[in-house]
Amino acid sequence: MDRIENLNVLGGELIPCSVDPVTGFYRTGCCEVGPEDHGCHAICCLLTEEFLEFSKESGNDLSTPVPEYGFPGLKPGQRWCVCAARWKEALDAGYASPVVLEATSEAALRYVSRSILEEYGVDALDLD
Repeated sequence: MDRIENLNVLGGELIPCSVDPVTGFYRTGCCEVGPEDHGCHAICCLLTEEFLEFSKESGNDLSTPVPEYGFPGLKPGQRWCVCAARWKEALDAGYASPVVLEATSEAALRYVSRSILEEYGVDALDLD
C-alpha cells in the first residue's frame, strides 16, 4: 500500500493518534493519508462534545456505536483521525476541537494552515 503522507504537520515522524479505539483510515492508529483516503483523515482530534455534536449534525455521527462495523462510538476526551475538511468546517462554525499536532498528518495543511492548527494544538505527552 502506498501511503504518501507519514510526516506530521511539524515536519517530524507521525505518531499514533489512538489505538484504543483504533483510528485512521487504514486502522493503524495513525492519521496516515494515502491515495485511497479521499476524505483525507489527517487531523488527530481530542474530541469534544461540541465537535461530536457538530459532526453528527453535519451527517457524520461519530458518537453512536455501529457494532456491525466494529465501531464502538466515540466519547469526548478520546482521540480520532477526522477528515481535514470536516475539522475546517467545525473551525469555521466555532466548534473545532483541540489537535494533537505530532499525530496530525502534513496532508492537513492542504485544508488549514499550520498556524491555525498550532492555535488548537495540544501536546501528545500531556495527554498520556
